[in-house]
Amino acid sequence: MTGEQRYKRPESVLVVVYTRDGKVLLLRRADHPEFWQSITGSMEWDDASPVATAARELREETGIDVPTGRLRDWHITQRYELFPQWRHKYAPGVSENTEHFFSLELPAETAIRVSPGEHSEYRWVAFAEAVQQVFSWTNRDALQLLIQTRTAAPAPTGSV
Repeated sequence: MTGEQRYKRPESVLVVVYTRDGKVLLLRRADHPEFWQSITGSMEWDDASPVATAARELREETGIDVPTGRLRDWHITQRYELFPQWRHKYAPGVSENTEHFFSLELPAETAIRVSPGEHSEYRWVAFAEAVQQVFSWTNRDALQLLIQTRTAAPAPTGSV
């Protein structure tokens, strides 16, 4: 194990799971019960790509197992400051994390198998409610983007 691998990689994924009729999956963190969030997780040093990490975290945190091709990669990354209480997990001097945004649309709500060490419960809520409940600004931004793209008027087609 290299010195670098003793520490967490300062790169992660955010996966917003939602249904066609506009319900968003939120998970309650077991270690911070006031924190609701979408699926998140750190990239491992040997992870091949962010999308591979997204598929792994989705499977581990919810039991939803989909091929990576079903996940929408928004090609959006956000940098945020790590909470001081979590910095000891990262190499000395690392104070920021880079997060890659993915989403998954499901036809309908489905039963979720939460990972007991990470989450205590789940719920399906409307997009607007999800925006109000999530604790992370990157999660709020991702939800707002999904709201905008889902409600955007279709581009005109044909001739005028």
